Amino acid sequence: MSDVPGAPADLLRSLTRAERLLSRRLGAVLAEDGLTIEAWRVLCLLADGQGHPMSEVSAEAFLPPGTLTKLVDQLVDRNLVFRRVDVLDRRRIRAYLTARGRREHERIDQQIRANLAEVGLRDATDLADLTDQLATLVDRLDPASRHDHNHNRDHNHNRDHNHDRDRATAAGLHR
Repeated sequence: MSDVPGAPADLLRSLTRAERLLSRRLGAVLAEDGLTIEAWRVLCLLADGQGHPMSEVSAEAFLPPGTLTKLVDQLVDRNLVFRRVDVLDRRRIRAYLTARGRREHERIDQQIRANLAEVGLRDATDLADLTDQLATLVDRLDPASRHDHNHNRDHNHNRDHNHDRDRATAAGLHR
């Protein structure tokens, strides 16, 4: 694209291509369960068990509120998600994973991890390193997002570390 290695146009092209290829790859895994990338984003956000306001889910899933409402309605119909009025702010609705939603998220997450291992992203460290590099880029491009990415990065690192520890314990391995 450019005669100069490392030119901004090359970065943009590489990121766009990586996002499209990853979406296509993960979309094929998710399609087996009748899910979309957008639905997966919602399930991943809600997997922390804290429940999230619909406005936050909309922002994190990159969906306008009306589209998110329809998507969450579908997830509710499939008994993967439920909604409750926020206890502290009764004007807000919070979304949560159901018990079935948690089981499905874990199962599909394992399938996706196995699929990513096929392309060389073999463990949580590989994924965390790549995610950290991309989060750093996002932080540099949008300093207002720094808090959100640091929170998500810390949460994801802890979740991945706990997931690896649990798998090692189940396999009889100790770190």
